[in-house]
Amino acid sequence: MSEVRVMVADDHLIVRLGLVALINSHADMQVVAQAASGTEAVAMYRAQKPDVTLMDLRMPGQDGVDAITQIRAEAAEARVIVLTIHAGDEAVYRALRAGARGYLLKTVSGEEIVEAIRAVHGGRSWIPEEIAGLAAERMQQPPVSVREIDVLKLIARGCSNKRIADELDVSESTVRNHVASLLDKLGADDRTHAVTVALERGIIDLADVKVRKRS
Repeated sequence: MSEVRVMVADDHLIVRLGLVALINSHADMQVVAQAASGTEAVAMYRAQKPDVTLMDLRMPGQDGVDAITQIRAEAAEARVIVLTIHAGDEAVYRALRAGARGYLLKTVSGEEIVEAIRAVHGGRSWIPEEIAGLAAERMQQPPVSVREIDVLKLIARGCSNKRIADELDVSESTVRNHVASLLDKLGADDRTHAVTVALERGIIDLADVKVRKRS
């Protein structure tokens, strides 16, 4: 039986090296490519055509979901397992919608990762029950638009409506409408609560909360 050829995409070197060591310790699989960003993952997929890819969601530049989308647009047969710390329903929904065949949290055991690789390589999905439940739950939620996410990220950085309007080149009344819509869609009581809910659901990331330095 031929080895399962695996690519590991994760921007944290220690995590990536640990996964490489884990995978290479099994006689039926071998890591043939590594990537530290979504852009690298796409390029390495083109070069190596791995059988299975382990993909983190949040990486610098192009994120994991965008990389999955691009890889599968070029190779519909690509088999990708998301391995991430993000357990929010939005993160799960976006990854599965992009075409991921598996979704694992980084808290799982090494043996479960190996089992998932074998299962996905064999044409099966590997989506734990709780993850499938999150995806189903997200399907019942009203979608948050791209522009609303832009507003949400600026709220998370502590921006006022006026500052948000300036940043996005829209009127303050438009910003107020977006904020009202966000509160309704997220079931939030106020702006701070909306940010908390968005972080929990994986709509925005902690990196989005960091205040940008003024140039």
